[in-house]
Amino acid sequence: MARIGLLSFSDGRDFVREETDPFVAEVEQRIERKFKGGGHEVRRAGSAIWSNETAVQEARAMSAWRPDLTIFSYPVWALPDLTILAAREILGPVMLFSSTDPKYRGLTGMLGAAGGLEQEGRRHDRVWGDIEDPAVFTRISQIACAAFAVRRLEGQTFGRIGGQSMGMYTAVNSPDRWISQFGIDVEEIDEWEIVRRSEAVDPHRARAGRGWLEAHATVHYDGKRLTPDLLERQIRFYHAVRELIDERHLDFTGIQGQPELTTHFCTTDIAEAFLNDPYDWEGPKAVHVCASEADMDGALTMQILHGLSGTPVLFADLRHYHADRGIWDLCNSGQHATWFAARSPDPAENLRRVHLYPADFHFPAGGASVHHLAAPGAFTFARLTHVGSRCRMQILRGRLEQYDAATNTMLMGQSTFTWPHAFARFTASQNQILARFRANHIHAVPGNFIPELRAACHMLDLDVDEIGDLEG
Repeated sequence: MARIGLLSFSDGRDFVREETDPFVAEVEQRIERKFKGGGHEVRRAGSAIWSNETAVQEARAMSAWRPDLTIFSYPVWALPDLTILAAREILGPVMLFSSTDPKYRGLTGMLGAAGGLEQEGRRHDRVWGDIEDPAVFTRISQIACAAFAVRRLEGQTFGRIGGQSMGMYTAVNSPDRWISQFGIDVEEIDEWEIVRRSEAVDPHRARAGRGWLEAHATVHYDGKRLTPDLLERQIRFYHAVRELIDERHLDFTGIQGQPELTTHFCTTDIAEAFLNDPYDWEGPKAVHVCASEADMDGALTMQILHGLSGTPVLFADLRHYHADRGIWDLCNSGQHATWFAARSPDPAENLRRVHLYPADFHFPAGGASVHHLAAPGAFTFARLTHVGSRCRMQILRGRLEQYDAATNTMLMGQSTFTWPHAFARFTASQNQILARFRANHIHAVPGNFIPELRAACHMLDLDVDEIGDLEG
């Protein structure tokens, strides 16, 4: 739920305000009640803004509260320069909202203010209508959700554990771009820190984690690439990363993994899956976005989607297109949070669909691959890319599907069976995706968050590339 700041603008003339101020207050109260009824936190200004002095004072006081979204309300005509002065004091996202009562000229006031902001280069959103109209309130709520996701990025720290993985230029970005555009700091951490710290993890803790996995998932030991000792090594690895997260106050992370760790230590699959899960063997916990292969743009995409949805975020490769069925197999060696197996709040319900298989020939150090098939449902798919100096969010819409057990097994077996899978049917065609999508990794959350994602991109000054039909 977002923190909503509410500033109402009024006419600067005393004799006009005597007539209009009761209406301004009435509209403001209705907006406040509506948002509080939706569970949001709302703060109103001390008074309506009607002069240069009140514009600066009320906006500074509101900015100090650090709202996720500040709504500029225009029930009546208001001098546009008041909006310009107030907006200069507000650091976060701003939305202009006008009632459509023809008596008081609120729409005219909003348009005059919006034009001034455009000339100043200040990004903002606009909504108009009756706050009691469900469509109007839904649109404002979507913008508030986007503002919440955007504001929470500011001041965060991304821990990049290891460097560029497997030569993927699409998985790296420059720290100076992130701090200037998103307010995110990047802390570089050597993978050796994970190895070193993992050796100091309490053996009893690792054994307890192994016992929990053996009790809830199906573990396929082979005595070579997956043994109890190797599984405990992976669990110690997870705890080492958690220690780094806590010690260095990391808000989200990426782990290089390949080829150093997967060749000489163990796979990172257990760590990545359970960091992204809302639980582990020690109980419920917060989701911590962690991107495989230290994919920075992937991690940032996931962090934005997590801020919008509150759920874990899928990370996968666009692995294979089954032309006879019109579906993609989204498959990656690690990463899929086990929550996606059933999307249940009960870990046991998800884990009973999870198999831990021995790592395949790609990963000679061994360890468990976290295998499952993602549960069906409608999803929002996205990926942050950059072309030259511009960052761009590519957005798709689709569904995850499942079939009978024999068909599921046959389809997964055509790629790498032991890795996690998600069968996706997009509204975009295969040709559209292959011609325009600019990365091998893709990310997704359940539900339709396309309006919120569009709004977040607007606030972050990201270009948007919508692939396929997003509305039908």
